[in-house]
Amino acid sequence: MSEQQKNMPICADAATYLGVRSPEDVKAIPPKEISSLCRKLRKVVIEQTMRGGGHLASNLGVVELTVAIHRVFDAPTDQIVFDVGHQCYVHKLLTGRADAFVTLRASGGLSGFPRREESKYDAFGTGHASTSLSAALGLARAAKLSGSNAYTVVILGDGALTGGMIHEALNNCVNDLRLIVILNENEMSISKNEGRFARLLTRLRTSRGYSSTKSALDKTLSHIPLVGDPVKSGLSKIKKGVKRVLYSNNYFESMGFNYFGPADGHDEQTVEQLLRAAKAKKGCSIIHVKTVKGKGYAPAEQNPGAYHGLTGMGQQLGTPTFSQTFGQTLTALADRNDKICAITAAMCEGTGLTPFATSHPNRFFDVGIAEEHAVTFAAGLAAGGYTPVVAIYSTFLQRSYDQILHDVALQKLPVLFAIDRAGLNAADGLTHHGIYDVSFLSNIPGLDIWHPLTTASLEARLQQLLTDGLTRPTAIRYPSGGDDK
Repeated sequence: MSEQQKNMPICADAATYLGVRSPEDVKAIPPKEISSLCRKLRKVVIEQTMRGGGHLASNLGVVELTVAIHRVFDAPTDQIVFDVGHQCYVHKLLTGRADAFVTLRASGGLSGFPRREESKYDAFGTGHASTSLSAALGLARAAKLSGSNAYTVVILGDGALTGGMIHEALNNCVNDLRLIVILNENEMSISKNEGRFARLLTRLRTSRGYSSTKSALDKTLSHIPLVGDPVKSGLSKIKKGVKRVLYSNNYFESMGFNYFGPADGHDEQTVEQLLRAAKAKKGCSIIHVKTVKGKGYAPAEQNPGAYHGLTGMGQQLGTPTFSQTFGQTLTALADRNDKICAITAAMCEGTGLTPFATSHPNRFFDVGIAEEHAVTFAAGLAAGGYTPVVAIYSTFLQRSYDQILHDVALQKLPVLFAIDRAGLNAADGLTHHGIYDVSFLSNIPGLDIWHPLTTASLEARLQQLLTDGLTRPTAIRYPSGGDDK
């Protein structure tokens, strides 16, 4: 081997290194060798994201889960949908794209998200959270209407449960579909999850006695010979009654899902067993697994937020960035004005609001991945006499168009929209370009739009708007990075 070959990155020949060029290769690997494959997958993902940038922590958390899915299901006949989609790197490596992995997020290379045009294995393009289950329901219904026996598999994080679309889709799940939902609980979206659904999952996870009790009762009932239907029905009612007495109803079972878990999402064989059990069940199933974001790379495990998205080698961040300037300025203004409140949608760190959250916790609100709620909540605060500042990335703000128009603008409420990441996002691509906000906000009556060109002008405009007193709906938009970008 030449010196040049020795210095070549592993990801430049990832297919050979992994020994995998298709999902059929994954299925052929003996169970005892799966852990070795998972270690190699982590090494490739770490190397490529460190070199070229990308989403690291989320992908390290789903290695075993993704391997198990491809060992149990037959993609692309069985369709796999990722929520958000930034955790699809292992899926790409296992579905014929390992040789091209070195081009991830580069111009003309692999997308950092699922993309239908890129591969037959990408069933649906996802880039925003909480859309997966609605799309999967459509795919599953299409399979049913076509007479197909294919399964539709959804992988969504617990952060997605803070988005309203997921619950709208859950409400429409019916038991004549071959739909399997994998709830990947890692207690994170980008920032730490907040709200009642995060606490609900904690209760489900810690109620391991419920799962073991249910399993024992099922096994006992199945071994009673020659029991007539009336007696079976009576025993089933007794079992349900005992469960209700001992444990509160499981949210998903109450909605009619078959529920499996919680289980260790890094135990590949256990995840395989649960997936096969779900396939054997009639109706829609929820498989609840617990994973660690950043698994296998200590710095990412200890600080998954910092390793959510990397910029890659040679890319220097400006100091300070627009986001940091926004957060520091808003915090200083809030020190002097106790009416200023800050709202974000699961993006505290990304929008620069960590100093505000620390200094003014009673006036900081992280509503989860719920941009529509964030805007109408802000409208309510404004109607109540406060000055709310809503910090949302441009690409996510478009979700709340109706609320901006109906709940803020038509009532002439003084809400300030801090629109982060305005402009092109070459690395993350189409779903993350912040280029549409000017177009749709320009159509909203009575809303002012500002676009500072430097961090100094951003600071000056914020001070002017919030010191003089906000009197009307206002948007202030700025790019990622800093003045030296």
